[in-house]
Amino acid sequence: MTCNCSSSACTGGSQAGRTKATFGASVGILAGFGVLLAMFGFAQPATDDGAGAAQPETKETTPVIVRLETSKGNIDIELNQEKAPISVANFLEYVDKGHYNGTIFHRVIPNFMVQGGGFDATMTQKPTGKGIKNEWENGLSNVRGSVAMARLGNQPDSATAQFFINVTDNAFLDEPRDGAGYAVFAKVTEESMAVVDAIRVVPTTTKGPHGNVPVEPVVIKKASRLTEESEG
Repeated sequence: MTCNCSSSACTGGSQAGRTKATFGASVGILAGFGVLLAMFGFAQPATDDGAGAAQPETKETTPVIVRLETSKGNIDIELNQEKAPISVANFLEYVDKGHYNGTIFHRVIPNFMVQGGGFDATMTQKPTGKGIKNEWENGLSNVRGSVAMARLGNQPDSATAQFFINVTDNAFLDEPRDGAGYAVFAKVTEESMAVVDAIRVVPTTTKGPHGNVPVEPVVIKKASRLTEESEG
């Protein structure tokens, strides 16, 4: 589990294409096929005489990608606004106002996750806004490469700016162990996982009450939108 602090005491988730068929048969046969298609969830094509209503076009969207420029290399994160709109909007708000610039990955556990977004290199915690609604039931899982909101244990809606990247499959974080799971809202691109894997193996130590802190700070120099959401 993963939390907004770094104490080990509270640690803390395709669209189906539509098939359109055109049948060159009689009106009666077309009607029969129309019934069958409707039963299986397929849209019946509009007739040439304009009697049938045209089906609305499905617009594909290009997901927003945020780049974290770190002292170990760039990490590109693909946000899932469809499944986690609240978490994505919250994350982008912190990105756009420069909150993550100069923060560090302050908690690194090689067989679990790497966590950042809350502390600077002196282990001073940055101020944040209010907690957001936990979107843990959005169907996204805490698998390797997924990015989830960090929060306090036993406080499901306490996530603010901190996030963590799963470096292994952590399905147990999907379960409501303290009333809710941990909300996944994005994934690291395949090309960027090499940087994440470089971070996961850095030497760590204890600094004050904080455990698993990298000996040499792994700094997020800058976080910015690499792409804007667009419709095509």
